[in-house]
Amino acid sequence: MSREMEGVEGASSVAGRFTLPPRRIHNEDIIFCIDVDSESLVEMKSTGINGRPFTRLDSIKQAILLFVNAKLSINPDHRFAFATLAKTASWHRKEFSSDVESAMAAVRGLSATSSSGQADLTHLFKLAAHEARKSRAQNRILRVLLLYCRSSIKPQNQWPVNQKSFTMDVMYLHDKPGPDNCPQVVYDALVDALEHVSEYEGYIFESGQGSARVLFRQMCVLLSHPQQRCSQDDVDIPKPLAKKSPAAETTNGEDSVPVSSQ
Repeated sequence: MSREMEGVEGASSVAGRFTLPPRRIHNEDIIFCIDVDSESLVEMKSTGINGRPFTRLDSIKQAILLFVNAKLSINPDHRFAFATLAKTASWHRKEFSSDVESAMAAVRGLSATSSSGQADLTHLFKLAAHEARKSRAQNRILRVLLLYCRSSIKPQNQWPVNQKSFTMDVMYLHDKPGPDNCPQVVYDALVDALEHVSEYEGYIFESGQGSARVLFRQMCVLLSHPQQRCSQDDVDIPKPLAKKSPAAETTNGEDSVPVSSQ
C-alpha cells in the first residue's frame, strides 16, 4: 500500500470505476485515542474569540465533536468511546455511547500530561482487540482513530502478525522537519502500525501546517465507513475549489465544484 506524506507525489491511481461487493454494512464502535503528550499543547495558527491561540489538543477536541455529530447524522447507531495515549494507552471513557452530551463531557475532560517520552501502542491494540470481540458478537465492527502529535517519537508496538480484528485510522499533527525532529520517520512507523493491525482499509492523514481547517477537512474524510472504502491512494476528495471541470467552466459562467459520489 503506497502512502506518502503531504507534498510528495505518489503513483497515479488506475482509471476506472470503484465498485463495492455486496455485503452487510455493520454499525461502528469507534475508539478515539488522543495523544496527550506535551506536544499536544503546541499552538496552531488558529485563535479563539478571546485571541488566545488554539493548541493541537484544542483543535483535536473540536475535530472530534465535528466527527461525532456528523457520524451520528449519517447513522445514529454508531457508538464512541475514548482513550488517551501517554507512554501507553489507557481508557478515558470506556463505555461506548451514541449520546452527543456524553461525548462532549468526555472531550471536555481531556488534558495534556508532561512529556511522555516513548509511545507504546501495544496496550491500545489489546484494548481494541478485546472490544472488537464484543462488537463482533453484536454484529458491529470496531475502529480505532488515533490522533498523534509527536514529531520525533516513533510509536512502538509488539503485536502478533496477522491478528486483525479491528481497523485503525491515524490523524498525525506534527512540526515541520528540522534538526530536532523526524516526522517522516514517525509517519512511516504509523503507516506500518496501521497496516499491521487493520482488518479493513485504514486511512492516515498528516499535517505540519498548524491549520485547524486542514485537520477538520481530513477528519471529514475519516467519516467514511471502513467497509465502503477504496484504497487511500484513490481518494480524491475533498476537491480543491480551484480545480473546476471543463464542463463547469462553460456553464453560463456559474461557479461550480465537481462532486465525487462514493
